[in-house]
Amino acid sequence: MNASAPHRYERLADLITGMIEVGTLAPGERLPSLRNISEQHDISVSTALQAYRLLEDRGVLVARPQSGFYVSHARPGALALPSRSRPPAKAANVSIAGVVATLLEHAADTTLVPLGCAVPDSALLEAHRLDRALAHAARTNGTAYNVYSAPRGELRLRQEIAKRAMRWGHAVSPEDIVVTSGCTEALALALASLTEHGDTVAIESPTYFGLLHTLEVLGLKAFELPTDPTSGVDVAALERLLATETVAACVLSSSFNNPLGSTIPEAGKRQLLRLLETHAVPLIEDDIYGDIYFGRERPKPFIALEGGANTVYCSSFSKSLAPGYRVGWVMTGALMPRIVERKFGFSLTSAVLPQVALAEFLTSGGYDQHLRRIRRLFQDNLARMTSAIEASFPAGTRVSRPDGGFVLWVELPKRLDTRALFDDALEAGICFAPGDVFSASRRFRHCLRLSAGHVWNTSIDEGVRKLGALAQAALSR
Repeated sequence: MNASAPHRYERLADLITGMIEVGTLAPGERLPSLRNISEQHDISVSTALQAYRLLEDRGVLVARPQSGFYVSHARPGALALPSRSRPPAKAANVSIAGVVATLLEHAADTTLVPLGCAVPDSALLEAHRLDRALAHAARTNGTAYNVYSAPRGELRLRQEIAKRAMRWGHAVSPEDIVVTSGCTEALALALASLTEHGDTVAIESPTYFGLLHTLEVLGLKAFELPTDPTSGVDVAALERLLATETVAACVLSSSFNNPLGSTIPEAGKRQLLRLLETHAVPLIEDDIYGDIYFGRERPKPFIALEGGANTVYCSSFSKSLAPGYRVGWVMTGALMPRIVERKFGFSLTSAVLPQVALAEFLTSGGYDQHLRRIRRLFQDNLARMTSAIEASFPAGTRVSRPDGGFVLWVELPKRLDTRALFDDALEAGICFAPGDVFSASRRFRHCLRLSAGHVWNTSIDEGVRKLGALAQAALSR
């Protein structure tokens, strides 16, 4: 046999790719089962699976749990990835409160095409079982739950959160968890416990505008680190910073950075943890998108890795299940007394009834089934949105390819100002997030973020394409 000849699974993969390219297999179409295709081509089931997995890795196919393999809606690699960020090599005061408030006001306008805030559509989440659990708790024991809980929150919910942490390799006591009002309060508590007014905090660039707003409120400076759209923050740049500057804390996404969608590989996470340990700099990690992964395994957060024991872990159910319940949590060890003290000062305690309902839902096993469904929906939404961008945005547009979450980062030609494009879009009934709100130094004015968190329909598809046409028109002026 010729050593250079393709293996049988590679030949099958090439055949399927060709069928997709000529239109025999359409985007979204289900492929034959592994057993059927193995019989059709006289190969083993394992060889057929190898071909399907190869195409999945290439982005040609999408695997749906307990359903099979489907043709992806996007043509992988058609658009280049966004550029690696190059922020200024100095800390900056943060001043974005006004623009964030304006964006949130427009994002709440239900008459606009909802591409702005990264809040999942309640119709897509379909959290009926959770709502029934809340209604049942209120009906049967509402008086008992109409009280203040302890500052740490309801024990049963903290136990369920601790059980889920075991799945990705971190053993934690419920006593080391504090329930918060979403991930925003979790991050605020962590920062308030580790920093003083005027301190410098190292962050990704671009990063979530809610974090920037929190830094501004706490009077903290931001040092923006170069960030790759695939592999995340530049660890070497952080090493150079720590060698010359005093940094009070580092705040990073565990997985699927908002807005880039990037994830630091596990080896990079371990390297970063060793670096921070050497310089005695605490790490605050935001893992709010961790459960919304499209690969075979959930990326491990920093806290679950060697050297991550002192990491302050923040997350919530706002992106995956119940944005309106506002239930998040902060997980930490030695810092717990300071976290509890500040929780008491910030908000005293969190509402009891939503915690009880969430604990019941998690106990029932409904959350895992729900996650499998929304992962598929969000992945399909991102693929459809990418296709619409490819078809309608100006030449030279770049777009992220996240392996989780539900936002896309779009880089446009540099002479296009997305702040001006934002005004044009509002007039056309479309809301998106301009790029400058994701930077303390107000960079990325030629970039924007789009949310794919709503049920995909004609209105959203046409909204993305109309936005592309507006960008085309802006460039031609």
